[in-house]
Amino acid sequence: MMQIIRTNSKNKDFITLVQFLDADLAERDGDEHDFYHQFNKIDHLNQAVVLYENEIPIACGAIKPFEGAAMEVKRMYTAPESRGQGIATKILQELEQWAAELSYKRCVLETGKKQPEAIALYLKNGYSIIPNYGQYAGVENSVCFEKVLG
Repeated sequence: MMQIIRTNSKNKDFITLVQFLDADLAERDGDEHDFYHQFNKIDHLNQAVVLYENEIPIACGAIKPFEGAAMEVKRMYTAPESRGQGIATKILQELEQWAAELSYKRCVLETGKKQPEAIALYLKNGYSIIPNYGQYAGVENSVCFEKVLG
């Protein structure tokens, strides 16, 4: 049985999943990890979700206000043994729904070129590649996306 809960970044299961995410990203990003890590603090995320399968936390994600009517999608992670089953799409859809409920009109996000499965996820879910924004402008290994919420 799957269940998604809405929470915040103080949730212990969210924190644990983000630690797994950071370990994965450190391996993928190598020397660039410290640059990206500075933008991924979870101290004050008021909108986070955790997906449980049989009461075991296996996936997470979060959104935070970006600029204007946009929310930024952050900290997306699915445990390796649970990948390929549409779980990340469920997390993303929950985050988009939550953003819409809060009257946001679009979601933006950044991911790395060394995460091809993440790029495929966002393209599959209707995100369009946009010019790299903010701290990611000019960063060769970053890919930024946007989706207008319906």
